[in-house]
Amino acid sequence: MTLSVTFDKSMIAPCGINCGTCMAFLRVKNKCLGCNVDFDSKRKTCTHCKIKNCEWLAKTSSGLCSECEIFPCGKIEHIDKRYSTKYRASLIRNLVTIKETGMAAFLEQEGKKWTCPKCGSSTSIHRYNCLVCSYSLNTN
Repeated sequence: MTLSVTFDKSMIAPCGINCGTCMAFLRVKNKCLGCNVDFDSKRKTCTHCKIKNCEWLAKTSSGLCSECEIFPCGKIEHIDKRYSTKYRASLIRNLVTIKETGMAAFLEQEGKKWTCPKCGSSTSIHRYNCLVCSYSLNTN
């Protein structure tokens, strides 16, 4: 069984997280549909997200923090530090890459980065092993 996700612009959260790589999105039960989708069963932490509900973000046309005039702010720096340390991804770098190379190039890069080289399944930013074949992703 292959777990495959096609990444598109709607899967990129304002902070630069690719929701398609999130365990909450990849799981079967109580599946999250991503930060940019409103739905009834969205977790409280997502509904009350300080970044998603930021007054500065509301002034951007792209809905991404990289377009904000105070980017990177303390909120983004805080979450970027956590993701850089724990999950091998810099959200600030993601946002800068989108700004510099465009969304299409970024999504292509994400597809390569988050695909298991052994079985071809989509992998999670929150795990160091493929969810399908358990291949170790520590070297990627």
